[in-house]
Amino acid sequence: MEPGKRKLEFNIIKNDPTDGHGGFGIGSLNLENVTPLMLDVEEGDVWIELQAMHARSKTERGVKYLKDRSELTEEGTKQYWVIWVAVDRKPEGPYYAGVTACELLINRPARRGFKSMPEHVNHLDKAMKGHIIVNNMDKDSRKVLGAFLKQHDEGIWERSSEHLKEELS
Repeated sequence: MEPGKRKLEFNIIKNDPTDGHGGFGIGSLNLENVTPLMLDVEEGDVWIELQAMHARSKTERGVKYLKDRSELTEEGTKQYWVIWVAVDRKPEGPYYAGVTACELLINRPARRGFKSMPEHVNHLDKAMKGHIIVNNMDKDSRKVLGAFLKQHDEGIWERSSEHLKEELS
């Protein structure tokens, strides 16, 4: 592995944490099968960013988010995608069940950014429910994401839906 390269694994569903007892924890979301990715559009780079689950990734830290994207200046603003990947298991093995993408704009010099929190929360929920929502991404970013998911684990990619493969190719 090259120096400076990130190496993390996708989370794969574990057993029911409540073991069916019906007590504490019932009704809470199990995020063990969701992994957030970050994609830098300009660099064409994608990586697993676990801190994005709580909006505390290195990319997001130190930025004040504006309520209106038009307040963000074009100069110095970079576009990222926060991608929620839900992994589920079939009898044959794990597969990418849900993949959704949300836009994130960061102007590092101005320490300002824009993201729609409702969109991020809704897309996280939809990924957990097995939805594929990547048509909001530009074509090049979809290809980069598809290559990353395939390269990360070709077996998981092969077991994934044809719909996902079509959207990311």
